[in-house]
Amino acid sequence: MEAAARRTFELENNIALVDPQRDAIYNYDEEEQKKLTANGNPWDKDENYFRKVRISAVALLKMVMHARSGGSIEIMGLMQGKIAENEFIVMDAYPLPVEGTETRVNAQETAYGYMSDYDASKVALGRPENIIGWYHSHPGYGCWLSGIDVGTQMVQQKYMEPFLAVVVDPDRTISAGKVDIGAFRTYPEGSKNKAAQDSEYQTIPLSKIEDFGAHSSSYYSLEIEHFKSTLDTHLLDLLWNKYWVSTLSQSPLFTNRDYSSKQMLDLAAKIKKTEHSFSLRATDRLLIGSGGSSISGRKEAMGGLQASGRDTQLDNIVKDSNKIASEEITGLLASVVKDRIFNGVKVERGDAPTAAAAETER
Repeated sequence: MEAAARRTFELENNIALVDPQRDAIYNYDEEEQKKLTANGNPWDKDENYFRKVRISAVALLKMVMHARSGGSIEIMGLMQGKIAENEFIVMDAYPLPVEGTETRVNAQETAYGYMSDYDASKVALGRPENIIGWYHSHPGYGCWLSGIDVGTQMVQQKYMEPFLAVVVDPDRTISAGKVDIGAFRTYPEGSKNKAAQDSEYQTIPLSKIEDFGAHSSSYYSLEIEHFKSTLDTHLLDLLWNKYWVSTLSQSPLFTNRDYSSKQMLDLAAKIKKTEHSFSLRATDRLLIGSGGSSISGRKEAMGGLQASGRDTQLDNIVKDSNKIASEEITGLLASVVKDRIFNGVKVERGDAPTAAAAETER
C-alpha cells in the first residue's frame, strides 16, 4: 500500500531519474561551475538565459512540508545546488526562522544569522553547493510573484546571482493531489524584455488580482522538472513507510475545508462584481444610444469591446467553477473508494454463531 502511494506521488509530479549515471547529478564540480562564467556571466547577456529548473524529490518534499506547516501564514527558506547550461539544479532546501503573515514574509536579523551559521556548517560537512535561490509559500492564492516578491528577487539577482525564486501553494497542493509550484526570474529595471506573460490560466483571488496584474510583466516563469537519486529513493521509502497510514486516513475535503470555503466565497464575489460590471455597461450603452445615429460607429465599436470583456470575465468564472467542482469530486471519489475498501469488508460479530459452533450444536 505504501509503495503504491509513493509511486502515485512520483507519477503525479513527474519525478524521474533523469541522469543515466544515477547520482552523478549530485556531484559538485567547482571547475565546471567556473567554466560557465569564464567569458562573463551568460545571464547578463541574455535575460532569459535560465529556462529550466530541476528539483530533487527530497528538496521538493522539504519545501512542501515546510509550506504546509505554516498553515495560512507564509513561510520562507533557501535552496542549495548548482547551475548548468540554461538551468538551475536544486539539490536541497532548508527553512529559515522568519516571521510571516498571511500576505508577506520578510527575513529579519535572526534569519540572516541563521543563514551564516548554516553556510559555515555545510562547508565543514563537505557540502560545497551554493545557495541558488529562495522559496516561500502562497497559501491558497497560487504560484506567482507579488510586488514585494518582485522587489526581493530583483535585489537578490543584483547581488547574489545566479538566483532563483520558487513559490509553493500548500492549500492547492492538498486539494489537487499534486504539488502546486512555480519557479521565476525577474527582469532588471528598464529591461526591454518585459512583456505580458502568456502563461496557463490560474485562479487568482479577487483580493490579489490587482497585485498579480500589476507585476506580471516584471518576471518570467521557468520549466520545472523533478529527479531523484538512489539516496532519495531510500529516503522516500522511509517517509512513505512512516506516513502512509495518516495519508490514507485523511480526506482533502476535511483537511482543506477552510480553503474550499474561501474559494466559494471568492467565486461568489467575482460573480457579483461581474454582474455589477454588466449593469454599468448596459447603462453606458443606453446613454450612448440616446446620442443619435451620428455615433453609431462608436456604439458598434464599444459593443464589440464590451462583448469581448464580458466573454473573458464569464470564461474565467466558468474555469474557476470547474476547478472547484473537480477538486470536490476528486475528494468525494477518494472518500468513496476508501469506504468501499475498508467499510465494505464483512466482519463477523462476536455474538454471531460461527459455522464450526453450529456444527457442534448439531
